[in-house]
Amino acid sequence: MTLIKEAALIHEVDLVWLEDIDGLDYVRQSLDRLPNRRGRPAYHRDGRMVGYAILGRTAKAAAASGTFHRRVFWLAPHDRDTLPDGEYSTGAPLESVDPRTLGPGRPGHKTERSEGGPPSPAMLALGITLPKA
Repeated sequence: MTLIKEAALIHEVDLVWLEDIDGLDYVRQSLDRLPNRRGRPAYHRDGRMVGYAILGRTAKAAAASGTFHRRVFWLAPHDRDTLPDGEYSTGAPLESVDPRTLGPGRPGHKTERSEGGPPSPAMLALGITLPKA
């Protein structure tokens, strides 16, 4: 499951990755209000931005704010890529998805890899499975 719905992404035409995502189990994604459709957005969170979406010409700015909703992909300083034995050694933040499942207009989803390993006994007992990737 992802917090961002596909309908919010209909104007995306490309995703730009600032680093190689092959080594990342997950990325956090948020839908930010940005002043333009294209280009690298300013980044004001702890951690680092690892990617962002580009919008097509048909994307309209919000009438009230003049901003565009664009996805930004990022990692916090305490995420698994930096602290493999930390808080997210297993499990993953709510807003995170496996970056291999993302694409323009596709919100992505969690996988066994993004969650840090195979399903727990509780997940198996409930019949809950995640894709492998």
